[in-house]
Amino acid sequence: MSVRFRERALSDLEDIAQYLEPRSPIGARNVLSAIHSAIEHIERHPHSAIETSMAGIRVWIIGRYRYKIFYALADDRAVEIIHIRHTARRPWLGAE
Repeated sequence: MSVRFRERALSDLEDIAQYLEPRSPIGARNVLSAIHSAIEHIERHPHSAIETSMAGIRVWIIGRYRYKIFYALADDRAVEIIHIRHTARRPWLGAE
């Protein structure tokens, strides 16, 4: 499997880094590392995450840091990362 990122997911990663970096550079590095490790897991095991109520979209939750990675199986060879969001934010409804 390969991994593709939607523009929104890339923007999410940038926003997370920009928010955390001034507060805790080490924390920012740890969170981003956990997110990338989770994405590697998703790449290896794309069916292991919870299916959401949104058709075709799954969510992997990074428990320690409380981030959710929303993704879809683009085809038999690719996973598409759609959105990354902290669980403290209001729920994502898929349209925004």
